[in-house]
Amino acid sequence: MRPSTLRTLKRAAELTRQNHFVEAVLLAEPVILSADEQEAAEIRRWLIDHTAQLTQEGTHSCPHSRASDA
Repeated sequence: MRPSTLRTLKRAAELTRQNHFVEAVLLAEPVILSADEQEAAEIRRWLIDHTAQLTQEGTHSCPHSRASDA
């Protein structure tokens, strides 16, 4: 996954946790739609792996938000 894609997903996740879902979708959608097949699979895997964190309210930091989380 490109570093810019990962940064975008992490920012969208933060926005989601802050109840800014519309902004999160507006940020992430173009990146997701422009991904090639391989990157799309990586994005799907990242989303699946981080589902619990995406749905936690009041969580402002993600324990899996290290740069090595590609």
